[in-house]
Amino acid sequence: MKKLRILALVHKHLVPPDDTAGVDVVNAEWKMEFDVTVTLEGEGHEVLVAGVHDDLTPIRSSIDGFKPDIVFNLLEGFADINTFDQNVVSFLELLRIPYTGCNPRGLILARDKSLGKKLLTYHRVPVPDFMVVRRGHAVRPTRLRFPLIVKSLVFEASIGISQASVVENQEQLARRVQFVHESLGTAALVEEFIDGRELYVGVIGNDRLRAFPVWEMSFAQMPERTWHLATERVKWSTKYQKKHGIMTDAAILPEAVAAQIQHTAKRVYRALDLNGYARIDFRMDQAGRFYVIEANPNPQLAWGEDFAESAERAGVMYPALLERIVSLGLAWQPERVR
Repeated sequence: MKKLRILALVHKHLVPPDDTAGVDVVNAEWKMEFDVTVTLEGEGHEVLVAGVHDDLTPIRSSIDGFKPDIVFNLLEGFADINTFDQNVVSFLELLRIPYTGCNPRGLILARDKSLGKKLLTYHRVPVPDFMVVRRGHAVRPTRLRFPLIVKSLVFEASIGISQASVVENQEQLARRVQFVHESLGTAALVEEFIDGRELYVGVIGNDRLRAFPVWEMSFAQMPERTWHLATERVKWSTKYQKKHGIMTDAAILPEAVAAQIQHTAKRVYRALDLNGYARIDFRMDQAGRFYVIEANPNPQLAWGEDFAESAERAGVMYPALLERIVSLGLAWQPERVR
């Protein structure tokens, strides 16, 4: 790839420092932003980092002054509102500037887990039975089968998910829905909990898609009588991960089963109109039946995280992965009808 001018959009509090000497980069909250920008610079690209919070001015002024060939979008929201991520991408499209990652339509469909699940059901993709409890509404007796898991309808990254999110009776369900309404400030998604294995599949592409090897989160050393699920602490506390031996690696599955899961991941990607790159999350029950839990466009892209690790297992090293993401952004045509 020719050398490009790349504008990296990051959250204002996640701008990596110019000097990282003596800093624990591995555990820094801005590790992804650091990994991406330093790697792109190492590939010979000219990179400008713009910190963004609740003002579009830094984006417009950086584009006008720097004149980038493409924007590498690492934003997961705007003004602390995660559902505004699609608005930033829409702004970039109005400015006619290429960007990496998912288009606004795909972000909307994947973000609203209820809408996404309805679309997947239409396409005969297996998802757990579910219901939505809007804010201000009480929980009525449900025909869903316990245990159930209760989470935010729109939040990602396991925000608000804990062991208490899995409920086994109507009283626990009512309490947890109230927690989501009051503490997270969103509607609650209630779905049947698939007790079994947690699987991930990275997918990359616009039209021609590639699915990376199926990845699995291991809960082998978790305490007894705990639900095996990716809670907020499991995902983000390195101390907790080390204590309980929680790790992710390539899933050990029969080849035919792995191929079927990868094929389903591609179907999800297309059904939700995703592009760029995404991670599709599955749960597999004790009988070997798998269900799509959600799609995550623009997933964590740090070196050493699930998406990059699964790409590397497929022979795509981290620098090549970022170059591919940039190429897909340059090739994307927002105005086309899909």
